[in-house]
Amino acid sequence: MQRRARITSKGQITVPHEIRRVLGVKPGDSLLFEADEEGALVRPLRAKNAFAKYRGIGNPGLRSGREAVVGWVRQLRGR
Repeated sequence: MQRRARITSKGQITVPHEIRRVLGVKPGDSLLFEADEEGALVRPLRAKNAFAKYRGIGNPGLRSGREAVVGWVRQLRGR
């Protein structure tokens, strides 16, 4: 698949919808550009853990780990 994109005066491009769909990227995701003698390659930059960016957002102030969660539940139950 080939699609064309134009570079703005600020060096920005709009990645065509079909390419974003194939790469599986959404707004806020990062792309990695690799260049060599033959040309350039564009790949999505993936975190090692897909859920890492969500860690800690659901329970502010609650430490992670089993002991912290068990302690929190006991505190809620009044034990």
